[in-house]
Amino acid sequence: QVQLTESGGGLVQPGGSLKLSCVGSGRAFTTEPVAWFRQAPGKEREFVAAIMSGGAAWYYGDAVNCRVTISRDDVRSTVYLQMDALKPEDTAVYFCAARMSTTGRRNHIVANSNKWIDWGQGTQVTVSS
Repeated sequence: QVQLTESGGGLVQPGGSLKLSCVGSGRAFTTEPVAWFRQAPGKEREFVAAIMSGGAAWYYGDAVNCRVTISRDDVRSTVYLQMDALKPEDTAVYFCAARMSTTGRRNHIVANSNKWIDWGQGTQVTVSS
């Protein structure tokens, strides 16, 4: 099992930026893929971004593409999500996930929250003036 702890959320004005962090511990975190999802009240969990082990590949959701950057620092066992040009519709709880239940890596598989095994508790991001 991988334990995940998110941080970095908060209140930001439209157009602003935030950098979220996900620290992992336990089972070989640095060798596992890691993803960010988000969930707004009354909505389904939505894929934001993912990064494979060693940073070999990365994926972005359509709703945030070109506004977010995912990266990882395996020395610090941390995955980051840099978010820019934030909009009110980006308001949600952002979750970090690790390990996939399948070896498939096509976009629709990576974006499926049901394929991810370990989850953090989430960090709230609120975009409002």
